[in-house]
Amino acid sequence: MSLLKVENLRKTYGPNVVLRDFSLDVEEHDVVVLIGASGSGKSTLLRCIDLLETVDDGLIELQGQEITDPRVDADEVRSRIGIVFQSFNLFPHLTVLQNITLAPRKVHKVPAEAARERALAMLDRVGLKHRADAYPDHLSGGQQQRVAIARSLVNDPVLMLFDEVTSALDPELVGEVLAMLRDLKSDGMTMLVATHEMGFARQVADQVCFLDGGRVLERGAPEQVLGEPVEERTQQFLKRIIEAGRL
Repeated sequence: MSLLKVENLRKTYGPNVVLRDFSLDVEEHDVVVLIGASGSGKSTLLRCIDLLETVDDGLIELQGQEITDPRVDADEVRSRIGIVFQSFNLFPHLTVLQNITLAPRKVHKVPAEAARERALAMLDRVGLKHRADAYPDHLSGGQQQRVAIARSLVNDPVLMLFDEVTSALDPELVGEVLAMLRDLKSDGMTMLVATHEMGFARQVADQVCFLDGGRVLERGAPEQVLGEPVEERTQQFLKRIIEAGRL
């Protein structure tokens, strides 16, 4: 059984169909990378999986449970899913430690000391335990994104979602965040990653999915999709990526 199953998902905003009968399976411990032009549905898919958007049709299953059932406890589902966005979304008036412990204490009712110990362990994992008492504005962009990753890991999720997590970073800071994702893969974390970093996709992905018009147009091993794409639309997209020096 797949850890994540998306079946015939449909999401619209008014007349705009963003996801069109979208289907995808993600096996446990796999890294699936989503590529495609802006507007192809990558971010909307991740938001639907984390129940930040209500789907119009289709279903999403996590560990065999249909999480798109309106009776489901969304907070419980989100405790099993971590999501990191391109913007860091850290509260500027809270310290790093306070940012990470906020949801466990307020939403999941974890005792303060237990939340603190877990948060410090996650900060140690991302190499930022020494900045626990710093405020976000005193950190580099790469450090802030690593804090955001630590915040998403604090509940021991079974699935991590990453939405263009390096696009807001200066080029010299991209490497440290991608290295963090490589470490997560080494630890066996199941990940769904929307990215334009094709080098990362080549190195880390178990499967690459090219999205176009709200569907998976082409999927396969990275060496096939990125090296020998079958679909003309995939070839056109990768040609532009190559011309931009990103492949």
